[in-house]
Amino acid sequence: MILPQPESNLKTNLMVLGADIISIMSNSSFKNKYVIVDDIMNKFLNRDKDRTPDLFLYALTFLHTIGSVEKKGYKIKLVKKESEEENQTSLFDNVN
Repeated sequence: MILPQPESNLKTNLMVLGADIISIMSNSSFKNKYVIVDDIMNKFLNRDKDRTPDLFLYALTFLHTIGSVEKKGYKIKLVKKESEEENQTSLFDNVN
């Protein structure tokens, strides 16, 4: 499990930034199609003055690594995960 450092700034945490990229890509005209990376980055940078292109690329690399984004040339697309996976069983399901 990836845990952020307690002293870290959550505004610049990769998981938070990755979630914001997913939000940008799913709540706009970018939904379900390949989009030029610069268009997403411009929206990303406009949301907070502390954001840099480097943070965007790190977060995008994180999303690509975990399979949330696929690329095609200079374009990216949000990947929808199908929920075919089994649900995690609870510790308290089969208590006798």
